[in-house]
Amino acid sequence: MTQSNTQRSARRLVRRGLLVLFALALSPLAAQASQPASGLGQAWPNAPDVSASPHWHVYVFERDGVRYVQVNHANGRVLGAFATAGGQFLVLPMGIGANLSVAPTGSTTPTTGEIVYADGTVQVTATPAADGSLNLRAMDLPCSDPVECSTHIAPQ
Repeated sequence: MTQSNTQRSARRLVRRGLLVLFALALSPLAAQASQPASGLGQAWPNAPDVSASPHWHVYVFERDGVRYVQVNHANGRVLGAFATAGGQFLVLPMGIGANLSVAPTGSTTPTTGEIVYADGTVQVTATPAADGSLNLRAMDLPCSDPVECSTHIAPQ
């Protein structure tokens, strides 16, 4: 009986060891699934593509009440990015092959260009320029929902 008990103990030990190894193998996957979007400035960041068009990739990151929007070409090349909070915009120094501009608050919605991104408060359009470059334009949209409007940070 001692040998049988020894074999059972050995099997239990092996099973526990395998369970520990299995748990260790899965832990990076669990950690990755719980991490917020990251990779601002990268061609293929760890964030969902929220583009309104199949011609572009748009990634949104949020931190401390500031939303960062990055526009990439279909091949992954970063074209431009900006930060926005409370109707204020800041163009970030990244991207190539596009001119990113911000429309002043109260501007009318552009009638030309393709809508690249729109979330109800911010819209980005892309318009090819005569010289072959791309013009990206970000603008604050007027708020039409009083509940949504009251949750925005007021401009200083």
